Amino acid sequence: MPKNKLPKSLILVFTSLFFLFTTAINAQFGQPDTIQEEAHLSFEIDAIPQGENVFEIQIKANIAENWHLPSQRPIPEGENGPIPTEFTFVFENDAYELIGETSEPKGIEKFDQIFKTDLKYFVDEAIFTQKIKVNNAEETLLLDVLFMICDDEKCLPPDVEAFELNFDLTTQHLQVSGQQIEIDEADQKLTNSLKIDLKEDRFTVAEKENEEPDTNFTIFLLGFFGGFIALLTPCVFPMIPLTVSFFTKGARTRKIGLLNAIMYAVFIVAIYLILSIPFHLLDSVNPEILNNISTNTYLNIFFFFIFIIFAISFFGYFEITLPQSWSNRLDQKATSVGGLIGVFFMALTLALVSFSCTGPILGSLLGGSLSSDGGATQLSFGMGGFGLALALPFGLFALFPNWLNSLPKSGGWMTTLKVVLGFLELGLAFKFLSNADMVEHWGFLKREIFIGIWIVIALAMTLYLFGKIKFPHDPQKPILKPMRVIVGVLTLVFAIYLIPGLTNTSHANLKLLSGFPPPMFYSVYDKETDGPLGLKAYKEFDEGVAAAKAENKPILLDFTGWACVNCRKMEEQVWSDPRVFEVIQDDYILISLYVDDRKELPQEQQFNYERPKGGVKQIKTIGDKWATFQTVNFENNSQPFYVLMNADFQMLNKTVAYMPNVDEYLAWLQQGLLEFNEN
Repeated sequence: MPKNKLPKSLILVFTSLFFLFTTAINAQFGQPDTIQEEAHLSFEIDAIPQGENVFEIQIKANIAENWHLPSQRPIPEGENGPIPTEFTFVFENDAYELIGETSEPKGIEKFDQIFKTDLKYFVDEAIFTQKIKVNNAEETLLLDVLFMICDDEKCLPPDVEAFELNFDLTTQHLQVSGQQIEIDEADQKLTNSLKIDLKEDRFTVAEKENEEPDTNFTIFLLGFFGGFIALLTPCVFPMIPLTVSFFTKGARTRKIGLLNAIMYAVFIVAIYLILSIPFHLLDSVNPEILNNISTNTYLNIFFFFIFIIFAISFFGYFEITLPQSWSNRLDQKATSVGGLIGVFFMALTLALVSFSCTGPILGSLLGGSLSSDGGATQLSFGMGGFGLALALPFGLFALFPNWLNSLPKSGGWMTTLKVVLGFLELGLAFKFLSNADMVEHWGFLKREIFIGIWIVIALAMTLYLFGKIKFPHDPQKPILKPMRVIVGVLTLVFAIYLIPGLTNTSHANLKLLSGFPPPMFYSVYDKETDGPLGLKAYKEFDEGVAAAKAENKPILLDFTGWACVNCRKMEEQVWSDPRVFEVIQDDYILISLYVDDRKELPQEQQFNYERPKGGVKQIKTIGDKWATFQTVNFENNSQPFYVLMNADFQMLNKTVAYMPNVDEYLAWLQQGLLEFNEN
């Protein structure tokens, strides 16, 4: 064979594996999605006679694709979330009588990972019903619908649709029209007060950048890493030379042996992919079922105990094995059938006999995939990566048998690896218990307590690696080899890294672990501040401008919302960076305007705003005011939305939206400072 050509068998193994994964990836990614610039929500209102001048009013909400409508259920006190949908019927005296409360459909219920609370919402359409008795049909019934429409990243500012309902009792007919609202001089004056005189081009096009790494690829890499770890355990590692020798020496010809070894590797990958199929079936029946399962309190507690059992097993106190009869039957099948079918049963036998080592790692992969939004798809990527890591050595060593001589000998290092995995399983167990704690609002496993437990686990693992703690299968005097010492030092460094998380300082964020510990606001300190992360933030635009003039500083205008997912991500992942935090704190006046704040304005500050494209919006709340302020001046209604200006309303840089890159956001702030100082 010429040295510059790959063996055909090597091409075959990579082609087979490539086919498996490109099929899955193409199905997942397809063409890039287009970004929907506007969300549309329309209402249809009808009345169904119920007898004796009683009608059932049906309010049908037609919801645009990829958007959802929050339910009427209020957010628990002290927690954040979207503004609940609200129906207000207004009538004079006793002209009408409401019978019961406004009912709503079942909808979708899930635990939101950002707001850490249970949310209920509706997609596509939702029909709300209200029974009402008409005592005087000559009077008009007014209906105000307060709503906020959201997608997976943001909620648009709340809005109100107003309707006039007129009943004809003779024909049992309902006439619906838009509520007539007149714009008077006072309304116009307050509308004009919203507009600021920007001195330069307004840079109205916001740049929405998404630098987040692809989650599916990340899960695939984690699965591959998990498979590599499983490969080094005592259940799998010793089988590599035995299996490869069987294929290379036991076959009639070398060509058949190589083909069988390659198909053995392909079947291993296929088996682990097949294990994820049931979760796809569940996902197809109900797309939300996996998320509902993952946020179920009892299931999270179940995972907690399962992972504790996994940890104890890895510590060497007992082994988790599947029934011996299963592997015996499969082994007999593999021997008696022969051919590719026999090779498949051999691969299946490997999956079963290695379960005591691979099971806990697969359990971690399952739990992690179910607790994310990717569900079954991410589980398939993770399973595929896991199977690929297990399969590659069998295929490659069959192609290049001489490589077997370079494999390390089995020994005590594999026992050490299992114990280390046990400590990792122990840490993951408390992640599931934390999920249950936050769902039920028990409050016993708040952020600092959770981090304290991880510190204890990390210190215990450090003591083990340095031979101060022993488990059943450890020798009396463990040999501290260089790799064991290095891992011990790294574990100690990790424990030290966690220590600031026990405090309520700006260094407690622990960005490397973002998403694992409870959020910073779920804290034993219950610290309340004027702005995000303890920053001083003005909630009134005029007050902030006055402060900017007095201190001669530029303004960072932050259009945000309590129900804004990406706002929280920016605050926790970008603003928390010491460099960004210092610039905002020392060099800027921060004005945070919450577009979904439902606190009512004083009566004299409430007004009616006539939209440029038609229709009237009633400005009754603080959120109404700031959402309209943003639309009037920047022709944008998304959050987060950031503006840099001086106290004379001179723009200092382009406006930006979601920018999760610390360096880019810092450069944007610094460019604004440069423009401010030059002017």
